[in-house]
This record gives sequence, structure tokens and C-alpha cells, in this order.
Amino acid sequence: MMRSTVSTTSLPDDSFLGRHQFLLYRLFSLAGLIPVGAFLVVHLLTNSSVLAGAASFQARVDLIHSLGPLLPAIEWLFIFLPMLFHAVMGFVIIATGVPNVGSYSYMGNVRYTLQRASAMIAFVFIFWHITQLHWMGAPLGGGQFDPHHAASSAAVALKPVAITLLYATGIIATVYHFSNGLWSIGITWGLWTSPAAMQRANWLSIIVGVGLGAAGLGALGGMRSIDVEKAKEVETRMYKARQLLEGGISAESAQQSTHAVSVSRVSSGATDEQGISSKNKE
Repeated sequence: MMRSTVSTTSLPDDSFLGRHQFLLYRLFSLAGLIPVGAFLVVHLLTNSSVLAGAASFQARVDLIHSLGPLLPAIEWLFIFLPMLFHAVMGFVIIATGVPNVGSYSYMGNVRYTLQRASAMIAFVFIFWHITQLHWMGAPLGGGQFDPHHAASSAAVALKPVAITLLYATGIIATVYHFSNGLWSIGITWGLWTSPAAMQRANWLSIIVGVGLGAAGLGALGGMRSIDVEKAKEVETRMYKARQLLEGGISAESAQQSTHAVSVSRVSSGATDEQGISSKNKE
């Protein structure tokens, strides 16, 4: 028989958290599944579209940013606030729970410890990720992601090897925390209580974790393999086309802009050829 021996969390009965522990724990698990977990899935799958090229990724970013002024409100209501609630409750659970891996070598205790460790890594990673790329991080020297030049700006931000390694670590920790959390959520809500049900939940967690991990790491590799200059050219054409459709730019201006980009690339190529020719003459 499979046993799930995990540490318990003890809160004072006369405190707000103690009196509402049942409700708060279920809201905590629900926030990790629906707003935060759903966003993680969409975010990683959207990023993995870069494997199909800069244009594919840019099209998906444009779709998200087509929400316009509603986007910040949606981000705060459905992503940032649930994420903050989940993080605060998570830290409360970590602070009041004591894992007993040393006393019991059951898998439940190991998963408990790994879940909490991955939570702390994921929290730091997400905060850094938002600061580095999201526009809110601009006052802190971040905000490097340009939604009009999605693939190229992301490629530049992720170019340093150290940054890539940190991202890989953060992605793995975040994906593990979510996929392993599916198993814990099922325990909390009483979805799998028998050994057979827990075994099926194990397979669900593994499949989701491997799939999302592949999407996240694949997106990371795709960003690093982007030809920044070619991506910028594609993104600029798409940006001008959107402005043309929205009436924000004339057809003549769009043609001139496209021609200027082409001339710039030709001139750059000619300069490179002249430099090589001069070196050969010497």
C-alpha cells in the first residue's frame, strides 16, 4: 500500500490563518492550478512557438498585446495577484511545516521537500524573469523584452551563457513545482486517495512535467538560435503591416521603411565584402 507521509503544518487555532486554514489551503492549491498553472502552460507553449521561426512567435505575442489597455489589468487580476497569494501562502506553509525525511524515507516526504525547494527557486526565478523582461522591470534596469520585436529582443537578453543556465534551472524548478503540485492538489481535494489513483496521478505529473519541460527548454534553445538581424527584419515588416491595417501609417511610408531596411542590409553586406577584399589585396 502506498503511503503519503508528509509533514503537517501547524497554525495557532486562534489566529486568522488557523481559523480559516481549510479554506485558505484550498484557495492556495486552486490558485496554483488555475490562474498560475494555466498561465505557465500558455506562457511556455507560446514561447515554444519560436521554434517555428520569429514570425510565428511574433504573431502570438501580437495576439496577446492586441488586448491593449486591458492587458495590465488582466495580468494583475489573473496572474500577478493569484501568484502573490500562492507565494505568500507557500511561505507560510514552509515556515510552519517540518519535513521528516530523516525519520521516514517514504516518497511522500521526498516530494514534500522537493516541492518546497522548487517553490523557493521558482519564486526567485519568476521575480527575476519579470524584472529582466517585463516592462515593469524597466525602472530597475530590466524591461528588455520588446513586444514589437519579440524574438530578437528575447534572443539578445538570453545570449549570455550564464543567463541561459539560470533560465534552464528556473524553468526546470518551476515546471517540477507545477507538475508535482498536480499530485498534491489531488490529495488536497480528495481526487486520488487509493494507491491505484495515486499511481495514475504519478504518471499524470510525469507526462505534464516532461511535456512542459520540453516546451520550456525548447523555447530557450530556440531563442538562442535566432538570427537577430533577420528576426528584426521580419518583425519590422510585421509591425509596419499592422500599422497599415490599423491606419496608423500610410502605404508609402511602409514601403519606404521596408526599402530602408533592405538597403541597410545590402549596404552592410557590401561593406563586409569590401573589407574582405581589402584584406585579400594586402
